[in-house]
Amino acid sequence: MNRRRLLWGTLVGVAVVAAGVGLALRFAPQAPGPVVLRPDDAALTALGQRLYTTHCASCHGANLEGQPDWRQRDPQGRLPAPPHDAGGHTWHHPDEVLFRITKLGVAKAAGMPGYDSAMPAYEGVLTDDEIVAVLSWIKSRWPAEVRAKHDGINRAAKARP
Repeated sequence: MNRRRLLWGTLVGVAVVAAGVGLALRFAPQAPGPVVLRPDDAALTALGQRLYTTHCASCHGANLEGQPDWRQRDPQGRLPAPPHDAGGHTWHHPDEVLFRITKLGVAKAAGMPGYDSAMPAYEGVLTDDEIVAVLSWIKSRWPAEVRAKHDGINRAAKARP
């Protein structure tokens, strides 16, 4: 009888530990996968447009036009908000860089702790999926030839070690 209880106790203990490990793995934070913008996903870009209007348009413009003289530093030494339309330089950066700048802010994304920028970090304000939605909407507004060039920039970035 003692042997049977010991066996059952051991089995129950193993099951409890296995269940605990399974739950821990299931709810552990997952490393984010590669960031891929989806400008052809209508539902995603509709969400992105709403979020852009709320969080980004006041600086970057309702039509992605950016602030005037965006290449010239202001009296505080900061660059004004650049345009996100085809005339700006947003499309010159791969998806991952755009995501990191939006989530972490320019200084942290660029590894330049002393860099002063008016661009806030949206970590804790927008989820990763919402950031992808905003960036996907921005990309959806670019002409086909600019989107194709941006796709090439993404391919080149992924090919780098």
